[in-house]
Amino acid sequence: MTICNPVELLQSLRPDTRLIGLDVGEKTIGMAFSDPSFKIATPFETLRRTKFRQDLEKLKRIFDAHDVGGIVVGLPINMNGTEGPRCQSTRAFADNLLGDIDLPLVFWDERLSTAAVTRTLIDADLSRQRRSQVVDKLAAAYILQGLLDFLAAQNERKTP
Repeated sequence: MTICNPVELLQSLRPDTRLIGLDVGEKTIGMAFSDPSFKIATPFETLRRTKFRQDLEKLKRIFDAHDVGGIVVGLPINMNGTEGPRCQSTRAFADNLLGDIDLPLVFWDERLSTAAVTRTLIDADLSRQRRSQVVDKLAAAYILQGLLDFLAAQNERKTP
C-alpha cells in the first residue's frame, strides 16, 4: 500500500486488525500494538536490527501473527520542525518496508518520545541497564498512543 494520513489509515483498515507502532532506530526497532478497538497502545518487544531482509522477514511474521492491519512509524523530526538525516533514514526504511508489505503506513511525529519515556523510567527508579532494555518498545507505545489519541479526538469532533 502507500503512505497515508491518520484518517485515511483508519478508513483503510480491515475489520479485526490492529495497528503496530514502530520506533525505528539505527540499532533497534521498538514495537507496540493497539488493541482491536484502537484505544490503547501496549509495548510489545524490541527487535535488534541486522540486515534489512532479515528484519523484514521477522516483521512479516510478527505482522501475520498479530493481525496487523496498519503501521505507524515514528518520524524523528527535529525540534525546529525540520527533517534531518534520521528522518531520511526512517523514510527510506518505510519505503523499503512498503516494497514488500501491502499495508497502509502513516508517519507520526515522535519528538520527545524517547525523552518522555526515559524520564518516566528514571522516575520509576529503573536502572540504566533496565531502561535500555525497555525504552524502545515503550517509545513505540508512546508514538502509537499519540496517534490513537488523535484519532479519538477526531471522532469526538464528528459526534454531536
